[in-house]
Amino acid sequence: MSQFFNINLDNPQPRLITQTADILRKGGVIAYATDSGYALGCMLGYGDAQARIRQIRGVDDKHFFTLLCRNLSELGNYAVVSNSQFRLLKANTPGVYTFILNATREVPRKLQHPKRSTIGIRVPDHRIVQAILEAIDAPLLSMTLSLPNDDVALTEAWEIRDRLEQQVDLVIDAGACVAGATTVINLTGESPELVREGLGALAPFGL
Repeated sequence: MSQFFNINLDNPQPRLITQTADILRKGGVIAYATDSGYALGCMLGYGDAQARIRQIRGVDDKHFFTLLCRNLSELGNYAVVSNSQFRLLKANTPGVYTFILNATREVPRKLQHPKRSTIGIRVPDHRIVQAILEAIDAPLLSMTLSLPNDDVALTEAWEIRDRLEQQVDLVIDAGACVAGATTVINLTGESPELVREGLGALAPFGL
């Protein structure tokens, strides 16, 4: 049965953030609110946790995780970023964007696109997520929390607990959660390419 934490969005309780970090470091799977809806997350290096998330979502290993980073410095450890890309990222992070970038050797091969060696990375604008990332001192593997056969993603923590309490280790209630998806921008080409339109504006990328 999963634990259930009610964490204050404006002032996340350090004790609960520490406990969340402990669960993740032990290979746990969490359901948590982000600036673009609820997501499932685990730490790098825990194949069993990744498999659990894919099973909950009903997807195979061709469905990729997003890597959540604290800031551009951490992002640079996992993605190859040119000067022009850096300027775009700096102007639009943190925020509701996922960027497709060329992966560095720090990214396990199984998390990269098999043909293009790319990775989806984002820097979230959410105090609780940022506090968790700071506590684990590492990025978080993340996947949107939408369940098989559901028409819409789950947005209420109590409903997530009712439906997933036997499948995740922790559900975090952060209050009202924005429903929607990130805007996905591919930055590996000569100019930005729209992959998916979501909450993030397109104008900054000339799209």
